[in-house]
Amino acid sequence: MIKYVMNKRYERAKKLNEKTFKKLIGVKKSIFEKILVILDESELRKEKKVNGGRPNKLSNSDKLFIALSYLREYRPLQMIAFDYGVSETTIGRAIKEVEAIIAKSPEFRLPGKKALQNITHEFIVVDATEISIDRPKKNKTSTTQKNKKITL
Repeated sequence: MIKYVMNKRYERAKKLNEKTFKKLIGVKKSIFEKILVILDESELRKEKKVNGGRPNKLSNSDKLFIALSYLREYRPLQMIAFDYGVSETTIGRAIKEVEAIIAKSPEFRLPGKKALQNITHEFIVVDATEISIDRPKKNKTSTTQKNKKITL
């Protein structure tokens, strides 16, 4: 039952238009699909254990949804775990796994220090200095009787 709901979530998201998808998920559909392919490839490259172990409750699309929603909204892991019907530990592991795979991927690697030093920078200077404004001085005609009363 849980797998059905999770896969349905992915199918519903695929039907969204580009603008709504980016607003909800945080990335464009094309980037989401690229990351999903990278996750699937890394899953295939993993060595299978001899005895196997317990099958994953979360699909790669669900792991990606979880990681992107966590990074976008910073929802508590407990809330995300409740939505997906798994433990907080599983959610934390899924987020770390997706982050590690994306960081290792050459498609999403950030340029190094040397590449950034060779970039020519354009600057726009904005004058943001404070300017003092003279306020009108108080005089007896501008104060009211209410302000003059002293209360204890």
